[in-house]
This record gives sequence, C-alpha cells and structure tokens, in this order.
Amino acid sequence: MSRFLEAGAAALALALIAGPASAATFGLGRPATADEIAAWDIDVRPDGVGLPEGSGDVTTGEEIFTDRCAVCHGDFGEAVGRWPVLAGGQGTLSDDRPNKTIGSFWPYLSTVYDYVHRAMPFGDAQSLTADETYAITAYLLYLNDIVDDEEFVLSRDNFLEVEMPNAEGFMPDDRMETEFPVFVKADVCMENCKDAVEITGRAAILDVTPEETRARQLKEAVDKAKSGTAADAVTVDSAPPVSLEGGPAGTAAPTEQVAATETAPAAPTADAAPAETAAPDPQLVAAGEKVFKKCQACHQVGEDAKNRAGPQLNGIVGRTAGTVEGFKYSKPMAEAGANGLVWDHAELSGFLTKPRDYLKGTKMSFAGLKDQADIDAVVAYLSTFAAD
Repeated sequence: MSRFLEAGAAALALALIAGPASAATFGLGRPATADEIAAWDIDVRPDGVGLPEGSGDVTTGEEIFTDRCAVCHGDFGEAVGRWPVLAGGQGTLSDDRPNKTIGSFWPYLSTVYDYVHRAMPFGDAQSLTADETYAITAYLLYLNDIVDDEEFVLSRDNFLEVEMPNAEGFMPDDRMETEFPVFVKADVCMENCKDAVEITGRAAILDVTPEETRARQLKEAVDKAKSGTAADAVTVDSAPPVSLEGGPAGTAAPTEQVAATETAPAAPTADAAPAETAAPDPQLVAAGEKVFKKCQACHQVGEDAKNRAGPQLNGIVGRTAGTVEGFKYSKPMAEAGANGLVWDHAELSGFLTKPRDYLKGTKMSFAGLKDQADIDAVVAYLSTFAAD
C-alpha cells in the first residue's frame, strides 16, 4: 500500500472514531441570517399562512398589469400568442379542450398570489412589492368576474373571504392506497421482461397528432400502395372537387339555365316593396371583422354566441344597454340602460373611443379604439348580426 493510501486510511479511521463530536470542526457554512430566511420563506398557503402585510385595489392592479404583464398575457388576460390565458373559460372544464384559467380551474387564491409574487414578471421575478402583488391579484379576480367592484381592495385581512369558483372541483389523490394495490403486481418486472422487441406499428403521419380514423385510412392506403395495389388503395377526402358553377369539376353547367338567367327581364318596379335600410358596405364590414379580433377575448358574435367575460353582441346595434340575457352587468351599465341608453352608431362610437371615460364604473377594461375608421368598421360589422 502506498504512503498516500495509508495516510488516507488513517485519516478516515480517525474521522470514524471521532464521530459526531468533530462535526462542528469542519468550518463549513454558518447559521442563516433572519434576512436570508425571510428571502426564501415566501410561500403562501391556502389557509393564508405566509401572506405578508399589504393591500392593493383593482384599478391599481390594472395599471400594473398593463405595464408589467400584458405583453405576454394580454390586457384582459386573454393571452398573446401561446402565453397562458388567465381569464375566462368558465363552464369549459367538461369540454374536449377545456380552457383552464384562474377563474375556471384554480381552486385557491393563494396560488395566484404565491406564483405572481415568486415567479413574475417573466425575466424579472420577485421584483413586485407585496402591495403590487395584492393589486394584480385583485385585478385578476376582476377579470374573472369573481369580484365586480373596481374599488375592491384585497389584503391579508379579507384574502380568505374570496372563494374561487372551482374550489370544490378537486379531490384527494388516494391512488396509492386505493388503486396501486389492485393494479400493480408484487413482482413487477423492471428489466429483461421480454425475449425480443417487436415493432407492431408505425405512424402514418409524423408531424402532427392524427385523428384516429384518418390515420388508419392513410396507413391502409400506404400499405396497399407498397403491396402493389395502389389502384385499390383507400382514399381520404375522395369526394370530387366542386367547380365554381356548382357541379362536380369537369361537368358542363346547363347552358339553357345560364342563358335564361342572363336574359331574364328585370323585375317590375311599379309594385316594388318600400326600400329597406341600405346594407353596410361589404369592405367596411370586412375591415370591421379584423378590428373585432381585439374584442374576441371577451365577446362572441354569430350562431351559438355565448356570454364570456363580456356579453355576446348579437343585435347590439339598436339594443338597449345592459339587456343581454344572462350577463351580469356592472351597476353603471345596468343603470344606463334603465335610463334609456340605446346603442346606436353615435353611442357605440363614444363608448368604443374610451369606455371608462364614457361610462364611469364600467367593467369593460378595454382601453378603446383610437382610430374613428376602426370604430365605424367594427360597428358596421356588428350591425350584420341580428339578435337571437
């Protein structure tokens, strides 16, 4: 044995003999200071443990959210690109593609405060004060219709009074006690569990998650093509293309019908019905549809339109304010409707320019449209949707 190994063995023997008595002699580390402990001990629990002193209101939260959070999450929590959606989604948890947001899914308000304070804003985590975090949390409650007062102030004193809509939507995970003993064998094989590995199937589509039936049809087509029976291969979407004339491509349109249509005399005008209101300019409507994309996070139009963060807008042009069935309006909006406010072009223009200045206390937090041309276009677009 070399002298180095002998010395090492001797040192190890001495360390083992000394035991715990020498543990304090290594000189490693030091007791954490109170400030260091406070910097790490920032978790907030569902029972309120860990909440700091402080408070914040909805209006202040909107200003901070717009400045620090909206670049990723949108002005109304609707999200930008593929960043997380924070508002809406109520009633979608049973859908095939549920929209899991703070208002529709999260069971505890403490999770909102804890995560925002600990990890946000992205790239500048833990830069928010306790008051700023309370304010942002209050604004997120407002966006999700959990509170409806812009003057609502959230603090440690009333934090636990806020009940999240999905608070009862979770259950304890007891699978280790109830399912594990039933489905897992005592002698679980962990290696060399099979004599040989065999590939039993290959993906027909590699760049997407395929719909099951379509994927099977494509696989059958590929297999038959490889086996030399391409002529009999299963085709997908095999309906003949349709020509602009209305029939299958390659078929001639009935010339007699076309000719008759072209030469048909104009309808008599003597007994014509009274002229109706002129339809909006199609180009203006098309422009309005593009502008309306700014509104889609909160509002829906068209068939099956539903109330979301804002009311559905079918028939909004000419409608009395605050009268969409099933939507919970702010008090100022409901009072305006009761006092006779009707959404004609002029009133909608004024409201859409700057909603909060037009109607103090409105729940609509949209900043407004600056360009009158955009306002005219979106009103024209909305006018094409009749009331249900």
